Amino acid sequence: MRTYPTNSPQAATRLLAMALVADGNYSMTEIRALDRLDAPRRLGLPAEEIKAVIDLFCQDLLHAAHGEWIGSSQIDDATRQGLMNEVQDPALRAQILDLCEGIALADGHMADGEADMLDAMAKAWRTAPAVA
Repeated sequence: MRTYPTNSPQAATRLLAMALVADGNYSMTEIRALDRLDAPRRLGLPAEEIKAVIDLFCQDLLHAAHGEWIGSSQIDDATRQGLMNEVQDPALRAQILDLCEGIALADGHMADGEADMLDAMAKAWRTAPAVA
């Protein structure tokens, strides 16, 4: 996986991408939720750049799985933790959790992979102190 600067809009957006594909795929309803939830403004990244980060994340997933699509629920714990560690700011973490929950619920239900990802994120950020 590529790295992004800590607390950058790209690092935050990649976590949204992780939520988008936590159930193995994403729907147009979930993509449209990004705009409805005002993700571009909230994260300070134009909509086109959000799409680019999502595309790059999906490419990284494919590369890591040697071309097999597995979605983000199959990311190993160390990699997932590394991605979450790129966001240290407590306010940004809270905003990401809110956005990820909105994305997961956008299609009317929360899949197991989505719930697992949100639980892992909340647990990691609740137990690990933020680095200033």
